[in-house]
Amino acid sequence: AGLGSAGPRDASLGSAGPRDASLGSAGPRDASLGGADLTGKDLSGADLTGASLRGAYLIGADLSGADLSVADLTGADVRGADLSGADLTSSIFLVQSQLDAAKGNRSTRLPPSLTRPRHWPLSASSGHSG
Repeated sequence: AGLGSAGPRDASLGSAGPRDASLGSAGPRDASLGGADLTGKDLSGADLTGASLRGAYLIGADLSGADLSVADLTGADVRGADLSGADLTSSIFLVQSQLDAAKGNRSTRLPPSLTRPRHWPLSASSGHSG
């Protein structure tokens, strides 16, 4: 398959580069979002089951209520991302420092090997601070 002038990271997102990535009508299994710039995007309630988010920029993204089951979060930048109510129980390669840099709440479901950051509110309300 010829990529023309597009690089290999562009191939999985059609003609758009990773910085222009959006899920559109494609499901997470239809596209690799690795390296994509999803900074500030509203992905609340998204089904990201099995998605490759390796190295994705999710800074300040709204992932509240998202299903990240078996999602590959290797090196994903989730600083300030809202993980309130998200299901991370079976996410792969999620590390404590990622959680510590994100927002979440009591309803955020975590893998048993990780702990809820102290700055997350104990209530089930959104991690947004206003």
